[in-house]
Amino acid sequence: MFDELWEQECEIMAGGGPKAIARQHEKNRLTARERIERLVDPGSFFELGLWAAWNMYTEWGGAPSAGVVTGIGLVDNVPVMVIANDATVKAGAFFPMTVKKVLRAQRIAMDNRLPLVYLVDSAGVFLPLQDEVFPDEDDFGRIFRNNAVISAQGIPQYAAIMGNCVAGGGYLPVLCDKLLMTEGSGLYLAGPALVKAAIGQTVSHEELGGAWMHAAISGTIDFREPNDEACLDRLRRLIGLLPQSQRVPPPETWCRDAEPPSRPASDLAGFVDPEGRREYDLRDVLRCLTDGGQFDEYKADYGQSLVCAYARIGGIPVGIVGNQRKRSKPARGQLQYGGVIYVDSADKAARFVMDCNQTRIPLVFLQDVNGFMVGRDSEQEGIIRAGAKLVNVIANSVVPKVTVILGGSFGAGNYALCGKAFDPRFIFAWPTARYAVMGGQQAAGTLLEITISALRRQGHEPDAAELAELKAKVEAAYAEQMDVRYAAARLWVDKIIKPEQTRDALLFALRMATRYDDGRPFRTGVLQV
Repeated sequence: MFDELWEQECEIMAGGGPKAIARQHEKNRLTARERIERLVDPGSFFELGLWAAWNMYTEWGGAPSAGVVTGIGLVDNVPVMVIANDATVKAGAFFPMTVKKVLRAQRIAMDNRLPLVYLVDSAGVFLPLQDEVFPDEDDFGRIFRNNAVISAQGIPQYAAIMGNCVAGGGYLPVLCDKLLMTEGSGLYLAGPALVKAAIGQTVSHEELGGAWMHAAISGTIDFREPNDEACLDRLRRLIGLLPQSQRVPPPETWCRDAEPPSRPASDLAGFVDPEGRREYDLRDVLRCLTDGGQFDEYKADYGQSLVCAYARIGGIPVGIVGNQRKRSKPARGQLQYGGVIYVDSADKAARFVMDCNQTRIPLVFLQDVNGFMVGRDSEQEGIIRAGAKLVNVIANSVVPKVTVILGGSFGAGNYALCGKAFDPRFIFAWPTARYAVMGGQQAAGTLLEITISALRRQGHEPDAAELAELKAKVEAAYAEQMDVRYAAARLWVDKIIKPEQTRDALLFALRMATRYDDGRPFRTGVLQV
């Protein structure tokens, strides 16, 4: 599975393919990835959302990576969020997932106070799907709303038009602080053909929205550049003018003073069973991630199905909450199964999260969760109350949160350990991750019963062969939806990472997330106790 996944990543990175790349070069333009490579410091680009729109829009020929490349790179050691339209994919047109991906990138930039750089080369909205792109609060217009809000927050925004920038999309660069444009590019609300049809006026591309016109006549752009290379060089210089406070140390120095983990990163791949059946000790995972493999476990003898610990990653203090995947026996009560959240573990984790907020320590969540314990005893002990408390404190946390899905991420367990709905600054997943409202076997059985009941209501009693076929079909469909690529395609995770990359990914995310603390006080509102 791992080899297949990485091969597919290479295919996605090829965008529209060799012919589309050649057409871009024939226009004397670089591709989105070539532009990013020239803009950022070598080896510093941390891509996000690569799998967006995977296996989606197949009736339109697909949209690799949703036709836009996003991620964080360093420019003269200034971390910036880069959003680059990929003109090799449907001329950079906006599909529904393109909008969602850009909005996620803007959100990450706002939360982490990262300057934004937009490399614009887009034909605008993909018209066959305009009803899914245009009008709602999380659609195309929200991007421009965010431009204005980001500017008001004092977060720098740069835009470079290096191709098409038409219709409503023209507002994005003009709402930025600094605007560059290359010769041969076009910026206009309506192109020559539409202007001719609408008002009968015949006008050339350059006269309507060329770089010289916007530089000399409309005054819309700030810098006119002869080509992509000159534009990107100027962009680097402009970003380099930002104050020293915006910079971070070079990545090669980030762990200089930190002791390496006590176990090698290569051990991580052997822990998680994709089927979720093999037990492992989460503490072994922590020894692969934390400085010196050291951590101070909080309430180690209580609520053992969740491990809570204070540690350092690359010298950065963190609080870690993760699922213990081996069975445990509490001082009183019955055996507790790994990956299940019980009343005592939920209570423990809630208090731990509150303490991390009290001391402004970032939180790292390691998910491999089946869900909350069910049944009469658990309900009478107050599992809903305890779960609600944990959800409350995570929802109201003011410290940065980073989530890594190691294995299962099922049902309310996803919520209680800071799933996407609870605003993690970054959310990563291993290839072994599985997303669903419940485990595959339970869900497939339930869906099969629903299907059979529906057939019976129609007067049809399925025979053994038909039942077997239905069962196989339901299980295959549910397995597809649990696949981590399915989740990443819909941006439920920001990045699929190899297990051995986990410490580096966490270190990068924490470096970005801890640059700024807005000082908001921690409040929870009413808690069930």
